[in-house]
Amino acid sequence: MAPMSQVPDASRFRNFADLARSQVRGRDYEICVRRRAASPIAIIAPHGGEIEDGTSQMARAIAGDDFNLYCFEGTRPSKNYTALHLTSHRFDEPECLSLIASCPVVIAVHGCGGEQPQVLLGGLDVPLRDLLAASLAAAEIRAETSGHRYPAVRPDNICNRGARGRGVQLEITHPLREGREAARLASAVRSVLCSITAPA
Repeated sequence: MAPMSQVPDASRFRNFADLARSQVRGRDYEICVRRRAASPIAIIAPHGGEIEDGTSQMARAIAGDDFNLYCFEGTRPSKNYTALHLTSHRFDEPECLSLIASCPVVIAVHGCGGEQPQVLLGGLDVPLRDLLAASLAAAEIRAETSGHRYPAVRPDNICNRGARGRGVQLEITHPLREGREAARLASAVRSVLCSITAPA
């Protein structure tokens, strides 16, 4: 186990087991799981806490009391991204996999760089991706579904490892991850998710 002073390079980790050999739950990271047995939807933040700031809060706002929630949260005093950012196609933390295995709808919330407020949508659930993009656009939030660097089309991307093997990834720039803008974004996403789970 690496001492706290030695910061491992998470980009070298092959999987969560590698990360767990050098980082300690309760010291370097925490895991939050909230199950909603009646819901087919899981909202996950695999780079939450201090890894990609604001993503845990966004995931919680989208999930509310209605949808399943998973957050992997960096709690180190520094270097959270360096030590804990396990890339999405290698993120196989067991509690996350257990939660999403029974969920046909998976939304992964991430933070990305960029000064312009926008959401870059990817994932293999193209119909849901496009519904979310339309809802965001209606809320006057710029949403891009193609031509960006986060397509999230690998089957082993964590967003695509739910019950149907397809999900949606939201990469959100920093201006949309705080304050009123964050609340507006969460509301736009929730409106779609609530509509697809509403009784016919």
